[in-house]
Amino acid sequence: MTPAEATGAAQPEVVDSPEQAASLTQAPLLILDSVRGFLDQEGLGSGPLEWERIGDGQSNVTFRIRRDGADVVLRRGPRPPLPKSTHDMVREARIQLALAPLGMPVPRILAVCEDDAVLGVPFYLMEHLNGTVLTDTVPPHLDPLAARRATSEAVVDTLADLHSLDVSGGEIARIGRPQGYLERQVARFASLWDVNTTRDMPAVGRLAAWLEENRPDSQRDSVIHGDYRTGNLMFAPDGPPRVTAVLDWEMATLGDPLADLGYLTATYADADEPFTTMELTPVTRLPGYLRRQELIDRYQGRMSLDLTPLPWYQALALWKAAIFSEAIHTRWLRGERPGDTGFGAAMEHGVPQLLDVAERLATRLK
Repeated sequence: MTPAEATGAAQPEVVDSPEQAASLTQAPLLILDSVRGFLDQEGLGSGPLEWERIGDGQSNVTFRIRRDGADVVLRRGPRPPLPKSTHDMVREARIQLALAPLGMPVPRILAVCEDDAVLGVPFYLMEHLNGTVLTDTVPPHLDPLAARRATSEAVVDTLADLHSLDVSGGEIARIGRPQGYLERQVARFASLWDVNTTRDMPAVGRLAAWLEENRPDSQRDSVIHGDYRTGNLMFAPDGPPRVTAVLDWEMATLGDPLADLGYLTATYADADEPFTTMELTPVTRLPGYLRRQELIDRYQGRMSLDLTPLPWYQALALWKAAIFSEAIHTRWLRGERPGDTGFGAAMEHGVPQLLDVAERLATRLK
């Protein structure tokens, strides 16, 4: 019996009414009558709803909602209780509202619900976009070798566009405090390990000490996405590779742009590099896609930053990934991820692997 099975009968994720939700031992993710009422209030379409879940994310959850006159995407956090300062969908929506006027490709935000009484957590609605998100398959229009290369180039160029935005004023200047960003990242994630694990892994402490002792000086302040990878980009459904939307802005803030580049390159699937469990878009191992060093070189050509300390940022990315993956593994062991059919269990070995690769990256700067 798995930990998830030990929790008892499966609970429905979607119910029709608040009365049905109240009868369950586990809160549903979607209450159709409540969503219908909110759409009516916001003037978004009319009539009954059709819905489908988008993806199988165990953290923030996304649904496509359709009715006459409306085709929207609802994005909400997981079931409560939520760790402090995480899964803030109101903040995520506001970040995208600040980025849109600056020319970044983000979905259009239609409405934000801050009232927990509707679904149990805040959520927001955005326009539904037709497009392609790359994971383990490649659609025909993105599959020729030239298109594969152009896809990789678009990934880098979109990141450079983000990091080139002026953050000195306006709404975007209010999304974070760039000063001390790296110091706060190391301190915060180091403090999360003991509260999210049942295992002893000395590599976590060793890496925390190394990261603090070798912390580089940031070269510029930028908007950073926090989870920038190919799988969080939507490409146009036809024609040459073109990024139409950058998704999942929950961890965005102001800080050191090399933190994004470190995460992108450390988690990028490259046929010339060892596999890690954070490779969520494995197709880039195929011929035609830029290799990791080519990504780095293209970014440097756009940003003109000193990338000598990049292994530090890559080690930071994998160390952080190990810590939040360990939290997922612990929740899986406790039966708190009933829809998780593989990732939580895989982290038994995946977390030590991430720490091992991070330590090997650290040696490149010694």
